[in-house]
Amino acid sequence: MSSLPSPAPASLPASRQGPAVNVQALRASCSACSMHQLCLPMGLDQGDMQRLEQVINRRRKVKRDETLYRLDDKFDMLYAIRLGHFKTFQHNPNGGEQITGFQMAGELLGMDAIGAGHHLCEAVALEDSEVCEIPFASLEDLFRDMPTLLRQFHRMMSLEISREQRVMLTLGSMTAQQKMAAFLLNLSTRYASRGYSTTRFQLRMTREEIGNYLGLAVESVSRLLSNFKKTGVVDVAHRDIELLDLPSLRAIALGNDPCA
Repeated sequence: MSSLPSPAPASLPASRQGPAVNVQALRASCSACSMHQLCLPMGLDQGDMQRLEQVINRRRKVKRDETLYRLDDKFDMLYAIRLGHFKTFQHNPNGGEQITGFQMAGELLGMDAIGAGHHLCEAVALEDSEVCEIPFASLEDLFRDMPTLLRQFHRMMSLEISREQRVMLTLGSMTAQQKMAAFLLNLSTRYASRGYSTTRFQLRMTREEIGNYLGLAVESVSRLLSNFKKTGVVDVAHRDIELLDLPSLRAIALGNDPCA
C-alpha cells in the first residue's frame, strides 16, 4: 500500500504568521479544513467573530514531542487544536505514562482542568502541531453576552464527555481483538467528521502508545494488526492504515467476528 497523505487543511492565510487572527481568514480556513462543525466560531456572526478574535491570544506552534501543559500546571488557558495530533496522559504509581486519550484538529484541550483550577494530565504533541490559545477568563466574559458561543462550548464539552464515557464503558469489557477494532473505527469516525477519508489514514501514535491506551502489550497490537491484514479486514504498512471491510470490523468490535 502506498504511503498516505497526512490529513491537513488547505493552504493557510498569511495572517497565521502573526499573533492576531483575521476574522475572514479564520472563517475561510475553518470552512476549507472542514472544522466549521467542530470549532468554537461555528454559528457566530461578524460582530461576535470580531469579539472572539480579540480573546484568542495567538496561534502557538507545538513541535513533535513538545509538552503543551503538564500535570498540576495552573489552569488559565484552553487550547483549540488547529493542526496536528496530541496525546494526554497521567502518571501511574510506577512513574510510567498512562495514556488517557488522543486528540486531533477541531478538539479542545484543557477542559479537564476547569473545575480543579489545575491540569489533571499532561498533553504532548504527536507531530508538529498548532493550537489557538484561548484565555478562559476572557472566554467566560464572552459567554455572558454571547449565548451562541456558550451553547457551542457546552456542545463541545458534551461531545467530549460522551466520547470518553463510551470509551470507558466499551474498552473495559472487550477482548483484545474487540479493542483494536473499536479503536480503528473510532479514528475512522472522527476523521470522517473532519472531511477526511473514512477508510484511509495514518496512525499518528506508535504501537506502544496504542497498547498503553488500550491496555495491551505492544506485541499484541502488532499481532492483532497482522491478523486483521491476513483476514482482509485492513491493509497496514507501518503507520498507513486502510480499512478494507468496515462491516466486518464493526462485527469484530461487537464480538461477532465473521472469521471466528
